This record gives sequence, C-alpha cells and structure tokens, in this order.
Amino acid sequence: MLDREGFRPNVGIILLNPRNQVFWGKRLRTHSWQFPQGGIKHGESPEQAMYRELHEEVGLRPEHVQIVARTRDWLRYEVPEHFIRKDARGHYRGQKQIWFLLRLLGHDSDLNLRATDHPEFDAWRWNEYWVPLDLVIEFKRGVYEMALTELARYLPRMNNHHNRYLRAGLRAQRQEHEHGHAPQGEPSRPPTEHGSPASPGDQDAFASE
Repeated sequence: MLDREGFRPNVGIILLNPRNQVFWGKRLRTHSWQFPQGGIKHGESPEQAMYRELHEEVGLRPEHVQIVARTRDWLRYEVPEHFIRKDARGHYRGQKQIWFLLRLLGHDSDLNLRATDHPEFDAWRWNEYWVPLDLVIEFKRGVYEMALTELARYLPRMNNHHNRYLRAGLRAQRQEHEHGHAPQGEPSRPPTEHGSPASPGDQDAFASE
C-alpha cells in the first residue's frame, strides 16, 4: 500500500521504562540497532498498527503500555535504490511514519522477541533517550532525530537532575556528530543486553531495512 508519492504508511515505536530509558533492539543477524517499526495494513489506523507491531516485534499487549504522545504529522525517509526489491524500483520511494511514545506499565519479563515465527530482533537493551544514531542505518537517522526531538517534550517528569542529564545527553551527541569524537567527561555505564536466539526474520515488503 503506497501513497501517490511512493511512500508506504508505517509506524515507529519509542518505548519508555520508568527511568525514561528506551527500548533499543538489534536487528536480526546485523550490527544495526533500531526502534520497533512496521507497515500499516489496509484498513488499519496508525494506532491499531502500532499495537499489532508492538506485539509482533517485542511481545507486548495493549495492557502492558500507555500511549504518552504521537507525532503530529508523517515523518518520511527515502530508501536507497540498492535496498529496494527490483520489482518495486521506480514506484517505491520509502516510508512515511507516525511515531508513538509509549510508557511501559508491565515488566521487562513481559518482553518477548519470539512472539512470532518471524522475529525482527535478536537482542535488546534499555538505552538513554538520546540513542546513538551512528548505530542506526544511515537513511533512517534523520527521521529518528526528528521523532526523538518532537516527542521529548512529552517525557514523563523525572527529578530535575535527570532532566538536566537528558538535555546534556542531546548536546553531547550533537557535539560528537559535529566534531567526530565523543566529548570528554565521565562515560555512562553500558546498558545490559538481552539476547534471544532467533531464526531469520521477514523483511519489509519492498526493501531490506
């Protein structure tokens, strides 16, 4: 299902834990990390698609989460031609996404990367809100930055120290991308990764993303 400009409707999911850390998934058999996302099927609303993808990719049900916010408009990214299936080239351009910010009401143990026979991730971890964009496949980075920036204002309130830390994290990441190196200072403790054995997952209908 493509729009007139060749973009496929899609949803993206930013899932928060009680510490305002985000679910960060490692794509199956790759070194790329990303948020859960997936296409909107014919007849689905963005919210319905979000709940379906949430269960298919990370095993959560609607009762496990609370919707905090969503992006106002579609955010688009184009997919390089060499990632697009040959039979879709010339009419498929990329994805247009509505992003949802969710708060986890359940527990880590509710997450399940093997909820379906076609898993998307083989490991996951909790990461600070301003994720390392250099781990995201290049053509998605701009949309990630736009989604994170728009939705940051809706983060559940934490204490002032933590809010200052989040803002400092964004400044530090921008400095790193501008200057090509990490800023000096005390490094944060690396998050724990949760692995899960998996079989090859199915790819996007039009592209290997």
